[in-house]
Amino acid sequence: MPRRRRIALCLEYDGRGFTGWQTQPDRRGVQDALERALAKIADEPVASVCAGRTDSGVHATAQIVHFDTGAERPPSAWVRGVNSHLPRTVAVLWAQEVGADFHARFAANARHYRYLLLNRPVRPGVLAGRVGWYHRSLDPGRMRRAAQCLLGSHDFSAFRAASCQAASPVRELRRIAIEMRNDMLSFDFEANAFLHHMVRNLVGALVRVGSGAWPVERLADVLAGGERSRAAPTFAADGLYLCGVEYPPKWPLPGDGRIICRPDTHLG
Repeated sequence: MPRRRRIALCLEYDGRGFTGWQTQPDRRGVQDALERALAKIADEPVASVCAGRTDSGVHATAQIVHFDTGAERPPSAWVRGVNSHLPRTVAVLWAQEVGADFHARFAANARHYRYLLLNRPVRPGVLAGRVGWYHRSLDPGRMRRAAQCLLGSHDFSAFRAASCQAASPVRELRRIAIEMRNDMLSFDFEANAFLHHMVRNLVGALVRVGSGAWPVERLADVLAGGERSRAAPTFAADGLYLCGVEYPPKWPLPGDGRIICRPDTHLG
């Protein structure tokens, strides 16, 4: 029997047209497209595991995936070969053989998400589906002040989806950066892990603060109260990107697994 190998790869994709990462009965998940392409190269069925399950419409510039295979192929086959069988909106960036103790999800010690928000009176045209949109003027300074209460380990129940299956609502939010360039706002979040809809719900709350609809202190009260009903509505998926996953440097991934991509650099 051939030796089984574990391969890690980095994937980028446009989430439009997919039902999210996870395989679905209609086979329209990103996972479905990837596993079909991997099977073509491996000449066997392939099951993949990702670092973070993105929702329908959510994008990725650095989704980390692993899979096991008995096929012996050069790394280029898992990149160029697989890419030749993927939809044009999905691409493998690199592939690397790793040890059997590597796990794309459970070995990760940090994840990075970025939300891009177009802040102007008129909705996006060219960037439709690739950025969120808010029509009233937002104050980044107010949002930065409010966001300080979110840093550290907290119960984020007020910002998790009702369908969230995480065993605990406690997460450690290690970094929040809010920057404005012309009419584009970027929200960067780093945490050990995220709850379902957590980033989109946080952005929705921060927009309430930035617009003046909420006082700066309201965000801390909502966090402490732990009630989803007191928080803002979930913001659109369009502007959300999984843009980095970090692993301990023991695994020989490019950059020791510290892959931080800036999706706004692709938006012109």
